[in-house]
Amino acid sequence: MKIFKKLSITTILMFALSLHSFSSESPADKIIGFWSTKDNKAVVQIYKIKDAYFGKLISGVALYESDGKTLKKDIKNEDASKRNNTVKNSVILFNLQFKDGRWSNGNIYDPENGSTYSCKIQLNGSKLEIRGYIGFSLIGRTEIWQRTNI
Repeated sequence: MKIFKKLSITTILMFALSLHSFSSESPADKIIGFWSTKDNKAVVQIYKIKDAYFGKLISGVALYESDGKTLKKDIKNEDASKRNNTVKNSVILFNLQFKDGRWSNGNIYDPENGSTYSCKIQLNGSKLEIRGYIGFSLIGRTEIWQRTNI
């Protein structure tokens, strides 16, 4: 009977520990959520599909024409078939991979000029440092996004 009790306690303890490990957020998933862009012009939702991270524009003044009501079209998109799409809900972060505390090997799309750049991201507390660049990361631009609640 003592063996059965020890086995039961051990089984329960192992089960509890395994539940905790499944519920823990992995370091890679810490960027999942909502982020306010530079100057609070837009909110980007970052999400995960398989092992890659993506981000889409979901709200903000940058998504509307000057009248504040009409959604902007993606008129500068290099892909002519997408120029009639609205900027709202467009995916602007693509295929970021997590490695060594950074998300890299992805791309970022800038709807203001219609260009796509290589991208890497680093998380610093509640801020994301997003670096878009061409070729080498030395040639590019960094923006800071702030975590937000919608």
